Amino acid sequence: MKIVQYCWTEAETWDRQPSAFDIEDAALILVFGSTEIITRGQCLTELQQAFPKARMIGCSTAGEILGTTVSDNRLIATAVSFASASVICACVCIHDYASSKAAAQALARQFPQQGLRHLFVLADGLLTNGSEIVRGLSEVLPADIPITGGLAGDGMKFGSSYTIFDGVAQQASIAAVGLYGEKLRIGYGSSGGWIPFGPERLITASTGNTLYELDGHSALALYKEYLGKDADNLPAAGLNFPLSIQASETDTPAVRTIKTVNEANNSLSFAGDVPIGSYARFMRAVPDDLIDGAATAADISKGVGGDTPELCILISCAGRKAILKQLTEEETEIVAQCFGNNPAMTGFYSYGEIAPFNPGLRAILHNQTMTITTISED
Repeated sequence: MKIVQYCWTEAETWDRQPSAFDIEDAALILVFGSTEIITRGQCLTELQQAFPKARMIGCSTAGEILGTTVSDNRLIATAVSFASASVICACVCIHDYASSKAAAQALARQFPQQGLRHLFVLADGLLTNGSEIVRGLSEVLPADIPITGGLAGDGMKFGSSYTIFDGVAQQASIAAVGLYGEKLRIGYGSSGGWIPFGPERLITASTGNTLYELDGHSALALYKEYLGKDADNLPAAGLNFPLSIQASETDTPAVRTIKTVNEANNSLSFAGDVPIGSYARFMRAVPDDLIDGAATAADISKGVGGDTPELCILISCAGRKAILKQLTEEETEIVAQCFGNNPAMTGFYSYGEIAPFNPGLRAILHNQTMTITTISED
């Protein structure tokens, strides 16, 4: 593998001009940037012109990662050339289908299963249901093909999020890249660091990823009670208090973060499903726990894909960034320390992360985790 990275800054210039001479036969361009930059289109057009044979996927963010540096208004492009592996990319619009699940199923069918080693998926973080996306992909793809990825962000504005596919930024879409090749080594790991607090509450009214009632009372009113004066800043303020959702005592809890608030019907929309009959608890975290969680994710990925990756894709939740504030780069730095071979690192802060909870299991939608995908070739 050969990897070259480029950065488009707020001054609307590249730190180094993208050029095919930097990396011959680039097969894949990963692009993560702020909504404001990617919707202008100029930098995406220049990337497409510089690498006309490469496939490009990416998304808008709640923060961009380049190495250990985290930024809020840049675009990070990572060009990858493989020695022997190949990629297939596809994209679907959810409005063309009955649901996010149906769209994801249609997307998965576009990838030949023979030789498929991994699927990396990115989706609109506001107009899709992340749980349905993962469910749709998993129902089509064999269980031995891991799925990782994340949901696009829009900073703390929660206005519009975009995926990028072959140089075009678009809403309401799901894009994916399938990685093929016998010599590929791919690792993945996901971990959080949040802890539950307060009483366990029964979800008594919900539809899909929209929550109406906890214990027969308005969930929105309860959130506002917990947030106090910060309630006026919903949904962004809700990042500090995600929900732990558990269907039964034996199930592994899933974390859910607020995406939107509807004052008209007193509802909260989350990144993934919040099923009736499940139990919910508020969660909180301190910076040290989140940073330790990032190190755990790196250790898990090393156990799957080896400890000397060439490329690391980091997807961390916007809620973690909201808690860590000026300490945010400590979680990217600890990941870099875990991989002593100095791999290229890119990624973004998301509205949801996709990965198996543990190696060998099916992927699920996470919130408030650091999720890592590592790629290298033997």
